[in-house]
Amino acid sequence: MVVTSYAPPAGPVHLRVSDAGPAPASPKRSVWQRYRWTVVRSLSPLALLVLWQIASAAGVLSERVLPAPSLVFDAGVQLLRNGQLVEALAVSGTRVVQGLVLGGVIGVALGALVGLSKLAEATVDPPLQMLRALPHLGLIPLFILWFGIGETPKILLIALGVAFPLYLNTYSAIRQIDRDFLDTAVVLGFSWRQRFTTIILPSIAPQLLVGLRQSLAIAWLSLIVAEQINAESGLGHIINDARDFLRLDTIIFGLVVYALMGIATDGIVRILEKRALRYRLDARS
Repeated sequence: MVVTSYAPPAGPVHLRVSDAGPAPASPKRSVWQRYRWTVVRSLSPLALLVLWQIASAAGVLSERVLPAPSLVFDAGVQLLRNGQLVEALAVSGTRVVQGLVLGGVIGVALGALVGLSKLAEATVDPPLQMLRALPHLGLIPLFILWFGIGETPKILLIALGVAFPLYLNTYSAIRQIDRDFLDTAVVLGFSWRQRFTTIILPSIAPQLLVGLRQSLAIAWLSLIVAEQINAESGLGHIINDARDFLRLDTIIFGLVVYALMGIATDGIVRILEKRALRYRLDARS
């Protein structure tokens, strides 16, 4: 029988957790480092406006093609003073919210159903993929014949465009959840509610928020087209009236408002995404 003995390494060993000391604190970032990209994002549209104004003043851009920003701003001030802009924003915003809620609920519900059930994937997903292949803005004549020219076709058109990005992102996110996590939760006796709140929801949150940002962009795009359907109120009504009176500055202002509303709602989702996913590390420098 051979007995081997353990020989400790030469020299004293002093590595202990208590001797390591506290971890070095991360360097404190300056105000500029914290908000530099926010400043850049704010300055880039302003730079574009300055170039636009200079080109208009130099005669490079004709007023019949693209009025100067100062003329567009004056048209917006006039709409703000007579109250038309505030009323139009309230009407158009309500349409977007209604379509977003309706399409969002349908898209997330169907995405969760198809992602969690193989039977639903085999039966529900193929018809949805066929419907997704259709350009939803091309369905306007059919919507008019089905629902008339009131508010219903406008809201349904927005909802249809909103539903599919959320459906695809929800479905994809659920399918990418690590199965081992779910199996471990079952072994530990987690209820369905606990599995949903601790595993499923945190796992799908990043892609769900990406889908929401995509859906918001499509919602405003759909609204621009939907409000051309005999709109008696909203931003589309202002643009249609301006077209009849050849007010190009008012038309441009209406389109700028559409864009600003889209940027504002996207910014809200970005803030929500940053707060909800603050535990994730940012790999960008």
